[in-house]
Amino acid sequence: MNNNLLAIKMKKILSIFSYIFHPLFIPIMATLFYFYFGTNYFLFREIYIVIIQTFIVTVIIPLLFFWLLYILKKADSLTAVEINQRKIPLAAQMLFLFYLITKIIQIEYFPELYFCFLASATSVFLAFVMLFTKIKASLHMLGISSFLTFVILLSIHTQKNFIPFIAILVFVCGAVASSRLVMKAHTPKELAIGSVIGIIPQLAFSLLWL
Repeated sequence: MNNNLLAIKMKKILSIFSYIFHPLFIPIMATLFYFYFGTNYFLFREIYIVIIQTFIVTVIIPLLFFWLLYILKKADSLTAVEINQRKIPLAAQMLFLFYLITKIIQIEYFPELYFCFLASATSVFLAFVMLFTKIKASLHMLGISSFLTFVILLSIHTQKNFIPFIAILVFVCGAVASSRLVMKAHTPKELAIGSVIGIIPQLAFSLLWL
């Protein structure tokens, strides 16, 4: 009985990581990290406006869109577990990210963040294409591994010590992966695929700004 109670508690604790580090929240996390730790070149007003705009485009609008899909019974939940329910959300996410990098995070002002989101859009595109081959990549791992890679690259680029943040994100990656397994949302293979397509585009596009 005690073991069962412990397992239930662990499952609840791990599930928290799936919600806190949901893919929708990763872009705003990356934006906050970039402005508050990665650069000191901008005025507070400029930072504030960009953060608010990014939050609206990558969190508020997608949440409203996914809620509409839920009402229309096109998705069972925000996580969209089934492959056939992921195509519309992923296509929409690509559009949201494309709008972000063309209207808000422009290359001439925020090159590091621009290429971070361009890489993220590429990762989402790869996950979208894989759906047509019946491969379901973990979007949670795609998001958190992409964020971790960006922080590492930004640390190299700015020559700042981000080791504490990197260590925390490595732990979070493990916790998120464990939560997805415990919740039976993904297989180890799907977690690995999500991680790979989250990391590789970040590394590839870093050649243009690192």
